[in-house]
Amino acid sequence: MIMSMTTNEASVVDQDRLAVRRTIHIAAAIEKVWTAVTEPEHISMWFGTADFDGSGVGTRGTLTFPGYGTVPLRVEAIEAPHLVSYRWGNDDALGELASEVDPEHSTVFTFTLEAVPDGTRLTVVETGFDTTSDPSANLESHREGWDSELDKLVALLEGGS
Repeated sequence: MIMSMTTNEASVVDQDRLAVRRTIHIAAAIEKVWTAVTEPEHISMWFGTADFDGSGVGTRGTLTFPGYGTVPLRVEAIEAPHLVSYRWGNDDALGELASEVDPEHSTVFTFTLEAVPDGTRLTVVETGFDTTSDPSANLESHREGWDSELDKLVALLEGGS
């Protein structure tokens, strides 16, 4: 029997708030999804190669994407297992990547998890595009990125691995 993956709506751009949002359903327990979005070895399986210097609020680290480079990040908030927020210095239009997160020129993405009867509802909201060099280009790039990356997360968690 072939198991079909959950199909989810695409990310949307909120031009008024300069934000990207996507809500998806994952047929997996909230604890499994939480681990996948907070632990570096699990993040590395679907997002970018993650390297963190610890855990908890204030943790610093990086995400490395093949063909793109290494992006600095910092954990801004944690309310296990329902919310984790990361600030990252990921400004696509700059063409160069910083080694530290610049709070004045960075975006924040927050994963909110909610247990539902047949799995987990995960919402990502990324804000702060007004601080980037080209808000429109970055919004569209990140909208596409969340579609791709969160589809990988669904495939990983629903694939039985």
